[in-house]
Amino acid sequence: MTPVPESQPRSGLAESALRLEARGIRKSFGGVEVLKGVDFRLEKGKVHGLVGQNGAGKSTLMKILNGVYTRDGGEILVDGQVVDYSTPNEAQAAGIGMVFQELSLINSMTVAQNVLLTREPRGRVLLSDRQAVEQTKAIFAEIGVDIDPRADTARLSVGSRQLVEIAKALSQKPRILVLDEPTASLTSSEVETLFAAIRRLTARGISVVYISHRMPELFEICQQITVLRDGAVTKSADADTLTIDQIVAEMLGPTLGRELEELQNDQSAPVAREHVGEPLLRVTGLTRRGIFEDVTFDLWPGEIVGIAGLLGSGRSEIMRGLFGIDKLDSGTVDLAGERLSLTSPKKALDAGLGFVPEDRRVAGLVLKDSVFSNLMMASWPRVTRWGWVGRRSAEKRSKELVDRLKVKTAGLRQQVAHLSGGNQQKIVVGKNLSVTPKVLLLDEPTVGIDVKSKADILEEVRQLAADGNGIIIVSSELSELTALSDRVLVLHGGKVTRALSRANGDDISEGALSLAVQVG
Repeated sequence: MTPVPESQPRSGLAESALRLEARGIRKSFGGVEVLKGVDFRLEKGKVHGLVGQNGAGKSTLMKILNGVYTRDGGEILVDGQVVDYSTPNEAQAAGIGMVFQELSLINSMTVAQNVLLTREPRGRVLLSDRQAVEQTKAIFAEIGVDIDPRADTARLSVGSRQLVEIAKALSQKPRILVLDEPTASLTSSEVETLFAAIRRLTARGISVVYISHRMPELFEICQQITVLRDGAVTKSADADTLTIDQIVAEMLGPTLGRELEELQNDQSAPVAREHVGEPLLRVTGLTRRGIFEDVTFDLWPGEIVGIAGLLGSGRSEIMRGLFGIDKLDSGTVDLAGERLSLTSPKKALDAGLGFVPEDRRVAGLVLKDSVFSNLMMASWPRVTRWGWVGRRSAEKRSKELVDRLKVKTAGLRQQVAHLSGGNQQKIVVGKNLSVTPKVLLLDEPTVGIDVKSKADILEEVRQLAADGNGIIIVSSELSELTALSDRVLVLHGGKVTRALSRANGDDISEGALSLAVQVG
């Protein structure tokens, strides 16, 4: 990291009030301009919210500030001094730490080893595990987190892993902390823990950039908010001078009226209906010892069944069991009257099941591959004859999926790693649509994506159900389950404790679901 003499005086905030300033930041990928001269100012000891639709440039801007990407133009000032760095290590030396939306922990290591990776304390000769545990305990105590530093990282819930990522960033003693969708996988109590930690950090003068699509959180924790749209700043102001409607208007732009109308239509409750004939999917006595037990339910053609529960309730594990990823101890699954042998994802896929996993970057995509390769990953047999791939047919199918899901991409050859989170998630959904599944399993399908991408995906889910397919969806967003589901299964301790159905006149409002989830 090389300090550069400041080239010109700044206007506006007094120099002493600024921790970081980005001026005229530009960045392009594959000829597509992602950032178009972005200005961003962060005050000392403040939380500054950064919002925008997926693809607006939020994560790209933060990765430039963190040294992951190099900027094509503009300059960065930290504590009043222009800096020029091109690696995360140099950004760390400048006092910038970042917790990415995509978790980067190493499963084979303990929590303490992950938190202090590359900064391990040493004894006289060897690394000191005892000191690492003590130092990690101190960091957890600082942010009010109760996680065993000796625990195996692989055994942690997604929410706990997120908190470990934050502790890892804090171990670098940053003056500026960037949090990219930090609450996407956290429970309400974990969110409260995180916010309390953030307030303690800002009280010590640490500045925080907070990226989130959850509007109420922005007004709870942020003092300033900046809105990006199509790579440019459309609004930057104190949070107490803005409203949610104003922010959404800035995010969506001139098409606001049409987009809001679509969202309102998307969130209308399903109509209760009676079932005729036989269920599409029948799950009986599904058990994986110590995780979930005796899970039984039917899924009817055209039906959307939601699964609600706290982290650790077994909701994601049930989905993995249904798709043949995790071995089941007992239970049966019948699809259209045929008994399934769910011993591998391939068998589940061949039987007519599709699966959108919770962590798209780890389990849903090959990031270094193209949009085309990812979309066709599960359906090559459908475009292959006598060992030859029908390239023209495959490309036609891929283009149809891109158009159908409204994916923003430079083309089928673009690397998936360079897409926004919302567009990456659309690729995962599209990969499943390419095999025309009879039943689609969705595990947190809209985590960390913007309001428009969420609407596009949920519109496709509704259409799949309307075409007579079955949908099972796990979501921490109870409003999402309320808007989509015909029935909701409530999980607690690995068991279905309640089954709420519109057809039976049950209350599937957000408040009723929240109460049911909390009390089991």
